[in-house]
Amino acid sequence: MSSDLYRFKYDEFGNTRDIAVYGTGPSIMSCSYTNKSTAFSSKERDDFGLQGSLPPGFRDLEAQVENCHIKLGEKESEEEKYIFIRSLFDRNVTLAHALIQSDLEKFMGIIYTPTVGLAVQKYSAMFRQANGLHFSPDTIDQAEDILRRFAHRDIRVAVVTDNQGILGIGDQGAGGIAICLGKLMLYTQGAGIAPWHCLPISLDIGTDNEALLADKHYLGWRQKRLVGDEYTAFIDRFARAFRNVFPNALCQWEDFSKQNAFDIRDKYRHSMVSFNDDVQGTGAITFSAILSAMKVKRAKLTDQVFLIHGAGAGGVGIGEQIQVALMAEGLSEEEARDKVFTIDSRGVVTVDRKIEAYKKKFAKDGAKLSWLADPENHKLENVIKQAGVTVLIGTSGQGGCFTETVVKNMLGNTERPVIFPLSNPTHMAEAQPKDIYAWTNGQALVATGSPFAPVEHDGKTSRIGQCNNVFVFPGVGLGVLASGAREVLPEFFTAAAYAVSNSLSQEALDRGCLVPEVSEISKVSEKVALAVATCAIEHGVSRPCVYSDFSHNNDPARMKVLISKMRWSPEYLPMTAM
Repeated sequence: MSSDLYRFKYDEFGNTRDIAVYGTGPSIMSCSYTNKSTAFSSKERDDFGLQGSLPPGFRDLEAQVENCHIKLGEKESEEEKYIFIRSLFDRNVTLAHALIQSDLEKFMGIIYTPTVGLAVQKYSAMFRQANGLHFSPDTIDQAEDILRRFAHRDIRVAVVTDNQGILGIGDQGAGGIAICLGKLMLYTQGAGIAPWHCLPISLDIGTDNEALLADKHYLGWRQKRLVGDEYTAFIDRFARAFRNVFPNALCQWEDFSKQNAFDIRDKYRHSMVSFNDDVQGTGAITFSAILSAMKVKRAKLTDQVFLIHGAGAGGVGIGEQIQVALMAEGLSEEEARDKVFTIDSRGVVTVDRKIEAYKKKFAKDGAKLSWLADPENHKLENVIKQAGVTVLIGTSGQGGCFTETVVKNMLGNTERPVIFPLSNPTHMAEAQPKDIYAWTNGQALVATGSPFAPVEHDGKTSRIGQCNNVFVFPGVGLGVLASGAREVLPEFFTAAAYAVSNSLSQEALDRGCLVPEVSEISKVSEKVALAVATCAIEHGVSRPCVYSDFSHNNDPARMKVLISKMRWSPEYLPMTAM
């Protein structure tokens, strides 16, 4: 999409208010940012030389959305629906987002989880049009020049992946960029960041997926993954180029594997405006659900004992968020860590084992906990008994591992156990919500990682809240951009968690709902953004917003106005012929 064809014109809040168009005829319809298809008015058809290029009839945006629903109804599979929406996005981004907005809960399952997993795996076969950027060892030295091609779009958010840690399916090579595309569509839906300000980026440093390497149609860099110093140097070159070209843009690290996720997050935390959603976003939304559970239980956070079954990046990220919150409640760092247990495939993570660095934070000392000396006590059901666990969180990907015995042992420690089977997709969930309710006689407080149908128990219907990061990362991004934050602080995610939890009505809490409904993402994101921006002010990392002429002056009231006004919504913009 050539920058010679159009220029965005902004209002004082940095929101696009008009598009200056320098071309005429088919070129306007071939650009997804300027294409309105059958919605071009008669005057626009005259101004831009479109008369005769379109049928004489006029169909506005609302009618176009209605027509898209009809077309989607003719698609038999979720894969076909995904292809339809992605193709529509490539032709007309405004219409694509208006369609998604018309039934967000339905379409989020297509553009993101679970259908996006299929798109990742079939990326090369499904390829139709390039989206975003792919850096490989052959092009990384040109990274700065390549990024500058997108400077005219005023890039504000980039989602960047090395494609190795795709949730549930691992190393998927070049296909991981489909996750970035989906996440950025949710930035637009939740935070109102216009699609032209979003940039998906794949850091293609090879793949260890033998099936991809053997596939003659594979489109990625066909080599084994770079490791060690070569890997580090590649990431460094990208980070330096991104920082030079887009110094104020937010960089979200996505789907990096375990240790790399933590190393990269920590290395660039102060030199880039960046965060890792798999670690920090997962931690925030899970902690938000815990906060909601404490409201229902009328219990103190500091009185709980937490067990995370699955010590990967997401699990440890949850532990980090819990620790930060416990310390904010007055516990020392050691006291907070003592309340968080982690389990991996070998049992409770302990200091005497050879473990990855990121796991060490919550490793337990057998000298202080004598019961760890017995191998039998490392079994999940026994850890719950010995440690007195009241909050059980599953991130292991081991479907069904929260058995009836495990769940009932939780009841032995608390009248209202908090149980979160967060692994997805659905068949990998540690337990089915309906079973947890049955085994605890409806006393458990449940949230999941995948969408589940409401559960009926004892004449009461309970909606199962989904711990979906989409309640967190769009609002965090918007709050960072509006506040001009110099870096993304851990405290931002605590603020985000409280904002998400506070979005729930008392009625929802009374019904045991711990997470808002997906349809409320836009409203929740605005609250998260304000909480994050206020946190940036309080911690002295805010600056004037570079995307707006409206100064927030570190005033929360003015910040609220800025956040509201800088949000784009999917409506056709006026176009001026130049």
